[in-house]
Amino acid sequence: MTIVARPQPPRTPPSRSARRSASARRIAVIALGLLPVVAASWIPGIIGTAASVVLPGIGIALIVLAIVALVRARRILLLILVPALVWGLAMLPSGPGLATAAHADTGTLEIVSQNVRAHSGGATASAQELSATGADVIALTELDGESLAAARDALAADYPHSWAVGTVGIWSRYPLGDAEALTLGLDWKRAMRVTVQTPQAEVAVYVMHAASVRPGHQQGRDTMLSGIAEAVAADPAESVVVVGDFNAASADPALDALRGRLDWVRPTDGTLGFTWPVGLPLVRIDHVFSRGLDVLSSTTVRAGNSDHLATVTSFGL
Repeated sequence: MTIVARPQPPRTPPSRSARRSASARRIAVIALGLLPVVAASWIPGIIGTAASVVLPGIGIALIVLAIVALVRARRILLLILVPALVWGLAMLPSGPGLATAAHADTGTLEIVSQNVRAHSGGATASAQELSATGADVIALTELDGESLAAARDALAADYPHSWAVGTVGIWSRYPLGDAEALTLGLDWKRAMRVTVQTPQAEVAVYVMHAASVRPGHQQGRDTMLSGIAEAVAADPAESVVVVGDFNAASADPALDALRGRLDWVRPTDGTLGFTWPVGLPLVRIDHVFSRGLDVLSSTTVRAGNSDHLATVTSFGL
């Protein structure tokens, strides 16, 4: 018996409107799927920490979605506005700021800070390049014995006043006083407080190197961030600056307590001030907070072979 195959009717390709509808559905699903990730950046703990790290990248994703929607599914643009607005609210406290003009009758204080990456052998280069900025105060974190000695040798001539404890150190053109090592709730010292005695005013400067964050290991960092917030709240000094490696992205809810007591110094160079990793900075984990001072400028620079950019901030006294 011979079986004759019945010819199949030709398949009709999807119409243009059907393709556009499918594209619109995919864009809508992706956009709405990003919404809970953005909202998670307000949740304390590991969820908020993880969401805050990817928050800037979500902004880029939303821009791409909006461009695709503009080309292929314009009616879905309004839907993209929902996660975009929520993203904007989440990022608003971490956006760039404006510089303040210095007053003719006041002085200035420039502070640079960098994580020099322990055991990298780059502390000398970092110290020399940061010194070349002309800063008044240099704060270094993640120091080991070798890098601390190297920084001391490189900065001794121009910064005669210094103090170090644990993994943090500070070098100043002006005298230092009231030096105090801080544990901030942990069993080892990774922070300090000193008074920088400028000709115009005394400024309490805190330098901290927060504990690292890894899956299942976040409590140490959160304890330190809570501890520094409590320390500055109790500090009677009129002028306070806190710098260092916080191991927390700008929108991390773990920084909320400190934000409630000091002003987060916004980058004034028109960027988000990302500091890590140095090759392609994706997140700002090195911060500057202040109280009682005008921020004249704040930016980041590359120094040495650290995996962190340095923060450079000028204050009006």
